[in-house]
Amino acid sequence: MSPTPAVEFRQVCKRFGSVQANADVNLRIAKGSIHGLVGENGAGKSTLMSILYGYYRADSGSILLDGQTQQIRSSQDAIRLGIGMVHQHFMLVDQLSVLDNVMLGAAGGFRLAPQRVQVAARLRELAALYQLEVDPDALIQDLSVGAQQRVEILKQIYLAAHILILDEPTAVLTPQETHSLFTVLRRFQAQGKTIILISHKLQEILAITDQVSVLRGGRVVAEMATADTNAEALATLMVGRPVQQHLPRAAWNPGQVMLQVSGLHVHNAAHRALLKDVQFQVRAGEIVAIAGVSGNGQSELLEVLSGMRLPDQGTIKMAGQELPYRQRRDADGLPAHYRRLGIAHVPEDRLQHGVIKDFSVLLNAMLGYQEKAEKVFGLLDFKAIAQRCARLLTLFAVRPADPTLRLGLLSGGNQQKVVLAREIDAQPKLLLVGQPTRGVDIGTIESIHTQLLTLRDAGVAILLVSAELEEVRSLADRILVMADGRITGELAAADFDATRIGLLMAGADA
Repeated sequence: MSPTPAVEFRQVCKRFGSVQANADVNLRIAKGSIHGLVGENGAGKSTLMSILYGYYRADSGSILLDGQTQQIRSSQDAIRLGIGMVHQHFMLVDQLSVLDNVMLGAAGGFRLAPQRVQVAARLRELAALYQLEVDPDALIQDLSVGAQQRVEILKQIYLAAHILILDEPTAVLTPQETHSLFTVLRRFQAQGKTIILISHKLQEILAITDQVSVLRGGRVVAEMATADTNAEALATLMVGRPVQQHLPRAAWNPGQVMLQVSGLHVHNAAHRALLKDVQFQVRAGEIVAIAGVSGNGQSELLEVLSGMRLPDQGTIKMAGQELPYRQRRDADGLPAHYRRLGIAHVPEDRLQHGVIKDFSVLLNAMLGYQEKAEKVFGLLDFKAIAQRCARLLTLFAVRPADPTLRLGLLSGGNQQKVVLAREIDAQPKLLLVGQPTRGVDIGTIESIHTQLLTLRDAGVAILLVSAELEEVRSLADRILVMADGRITGELAAADFDATRIGLLMAGADA
């Protein structure tokens, strides 16, 4: 590796209002290395990389590329300098082909047809070189999540990126897809390229990176060769205290059947089957986890069970009583009715279905439960509501613990804790939880898992949807696996087998 770093941050600072996101960050990324960046939610990792990619401008400090100070004022500047970024949420247009997505914003002029031929040939050449297995003519909507990620990487390679930033790249991948991704990254590194990997999965950081830097409170608190550390040491550095890897839990002692699903079918507007004859049950005092790659029916299942979507066929019973959706032509009003029955819902996509970023933390903490909020003479008692909200923020370790703050100023992990606090405070009988720790740091994971296990031990029925197999292993009493809209297998927690589950997640016989 060259002694001159590919990227160097010098005294970089960035503030958003009262929140100091980055504070005097000094960081060197060796050329030709895979460099891991870890830290709690709100530690400043994504902000720092967004400054490198031109989304934000630093308030002070400088960035050097190959030893030369650079002014990166926009993403166009970053791309011109050879910096590429693959986001956790892919920046692809589903209805367009791989070729069109690569050309989008990268090609121009009046004669696109000749360019299409040239770009398609170049993509096939690059796909073969890096063994990315991507068909330029395929539609994005027809590709698996892993294949879509390969498209994102291929696009950055086509744009001549020699510094590649990946933000939580394995959050939605099967174990097999993760292995394939790491193979691609090593090929990219072998070409002399530099990779910066943001991840909360410490075992993956240990498996793939050469160096690792830890951010806490917006500052770099440690830098080391990956070979010189371990998961426990990194977790302690991230959080500032030892983190429990295996949480205590009471013996499995399920009660009455709280949720009974039978013969559930759902189709989309194009008559494609999204759920196919789904049936299972969840008892009081147990956690049933549904493992699977996102996009295989889990989202639609949670939408149906929470009242956001009507099923085409099937029966759903809550504590023995059939849920009243058959008389309706649309789902208007059903979520509120289901909440009154004791069904709480932590949605998979908190930004789309769980919060309103421009509202205050206080308003988000009572969103959907206004009718249960404290009142005086029939009007909302905001003083009492603020006191309860402050108590919840403290209980769930939300930082900053300020009810008046706009929710969008909180990190993703702290936004997630606000949603969990709201739904758990409603004292549900059945809790539906979608991807509760996606993109969340290890300290927050410990907090969320502790809350879920406490609810389970108190007799609440919990249906957990997660693509994180370690999360499934840590929490589930029983495991269901979904692929292509159907249940492909069921395992007891004691029979946990990552390879078998991975195959079932891919729709294979296991």
